[in-house]
Amino acid sequence: MSEPTAVAVVVVEHEGCVLIGRRPPGVSLAGYWEFPGGKVVAGESPEAAAVRECREETGLDVRIVRTAMVTDYTYRHGIIRLHFLEAELLLPCPRPAPARPFRWVRRRDLKKYRFPPANDAVVAKLLAR
Repeated sequence: MSEPTAVAVVVVEHEGCVLIGRRPPGVSLAGYWEFPGGKVVAGESPEAAAVRECREETGLDVRIVRTAMVTDYTYRHGIIRLHFLEAELLLPCPRPAPARPFRWVRRRDLKKYRFPPANDAVVAKLLAR
């Protein structure tokens, strides 16, 4: 069995909102909503990958505060090891606009969005706050 693919996922909260984006057509899990993130490259920590991916995908700079959870999940295309990392904005403006397709949504409204199954536990944690 091969080693799981490490993926860093950054959960950014600001003023009661959470940063999410919709996966585009033509990619795995198209149409689902997700937190910013992506693969951890060789020699990179999950924390560094989360900061890099957030900047690349949203244009926003963050600082990792803590690890929310680490979990393995098996998809048809393979096993991934998800590192869910909580972060705060650097230089937080009232609510800086992220690059599309990302947007701020109220934490309590997360239940209205369809996330990949691997995100269920972290979404439940956010809704329980």
